Amino acid sequence: MKEAVRLQQEDFSQDEEIAALRAGSKRMGGIATFIGCARDFSEGREVTQISFDAYGSMALAEMNKLREDAIAKFALLDARIVHRVGAVRAGEQIVFIAAGAEHRAPALQACQWMIDELKQRVPIWKKELTPEGEAWVTPHP
Repeated sequence: MKEAVRLQQEDFSQDEEIAALRAGSKRMGGIATFIGCARDFSEGREVTQISFDAYGSMALAEMNKLREDAIAKFALLDARIVHRVGAVRAGEQIVFIAAGAEHRAPALQACQWMIDELKQRVPIWKKELTPEGEAWVTPHP
């Protein structure tokens, strides 16, 4: 089984990730997921591809801490975070976040909290490739 927290170049399967989350507990009554996808348009420009770069060991350590924080803060049964690095074309998946809890409210709250915190805390940078050239994107919530 794949690690609950990963950085990877290849795409991910939400079905596999949800199955892995559910395998941890039959007490899970609510699962909330978030999938971030690459848009083909940003700040008035066409975007053909986004390149993600991460400070690998530091990013993974912070993602693991983020998962542990979410489990503690929202009393989750489990959580998963997968973020792609390298080139991602417009329309493809970038990030997967899932929170599993006994009830829906904490799962939904944790899922939103995790993506917001990931954008703030984890050292991952993105560069958009446009017809006009490349541009690093300043992180925003």
